[in-house]
Amino acid sequence: MANDVVLQGSHIGKWFGRRSERRQVLFDVSVAVHAGECLAVIGGSGSGKSTLTRILLGLETADAGTVTYQGADVTCGSRAAGYQALRRDSGLVYQDPFASLNPRWTVARSVGEPLHLRHRGMGSDDVARRCAEALDTVGLEPSTFLNRYPVDLSGGQAQRVAIARAIVNNPKVLLADEPMSAIDVAARVQILEAFAAIRRRTPDMALIVVSHDLGVVQHLADRIVVLHDGRVEEEGPTARILREPRNAYTRTLIEAAS
Repeated sequence: MANDVVLQGSHIGKWFGRRSERRQVLFDVSVAVHAGECLAVIGGSGSGKSTLTRILLGLETADAGTVTYQGADVTCGSRAAGYQALRRDSGLVYQDPFASLNPRWTVARSVGEPLHLRHRGMGSDDVARRCAEALDTVGLEPSTFLNRYPVDLSGGQAQRVAIARAIVNNPKVLLADEPMSAIDVAARVQILEAFAAIRRRTPDMALIVVSHDLGVVQHLADRIVVLHDGRVEEEGPTARILREPRNAYTRTLIEAAS
C-alpha cells in the first residue's frame, strides 16, 4: 500500500441548526486517507460518520478546519482547484441502490451516464466498452445486464450496478456509505467480492467505507476510525482495533457486533 496521503481532513468542526437550536456534530476531527488503502469509518447512529465523509468528499462544507485533496484545498469554495479535482476523481456508492438508479433507464444508460457527463464527445463504442468493463469488474455479465432496468434486478445486483457506475470513470477516491445495509445477507458476499475486485484492478485507489457492520469492515478495511458523538475515539489498523480495542466505546461496539 502506498504511503501517500490522498485525502485529508484537519481539525474538522461542524454545526447544524440555528441560534438556540444550533448544535455541534463534529469536534476537531482529523483523518487521513492513503492511496491504495481502505479506511472504514465506524460508530453508532448519530456519531457523525456520514457527515464527516460527506465533508471529506466536498458534499458538505465544514464550519471549522480544512480538507485537502492531493495537497490542494477543497474547503475554500466550489471553484477551487482542489474541489474541482476531487469531484472529478471521486465516486460515490449510496445505501439504497434503487433510490440511486433511475427506474426509467437501462443499466447501460445508468452506468454510462458519468462518462457522458465527464467526457463529452466520447464515442459510443468507448462508452460501451467502459460500461462492460465496469460491470465485469463487479461480477455482472454485461450481455445479460446492460439492457435490464432496475425493476429487473435483485437488491444485490442493483447495488453492484450502482458500484459499476461509481467506478466507470476510474476514480482515485471511492466512498461507500453503508453499502450493505439495504442488502440481504446472501448478496453481501457478492458485494464484498466486487469491492475486492475493484481494489485489485485499481490498487492505488483510496476506498472509504462507512459502516456499522463490523463483519464487512473486517473483510474490507485496512484501517479503522471510530467516531462517537462527533469525536474520534480511536483509530488504527483493523486487526488491532477489532482484537485489542483500547477505548471503552470501541469495546462496546465490538461486543454488540459479536
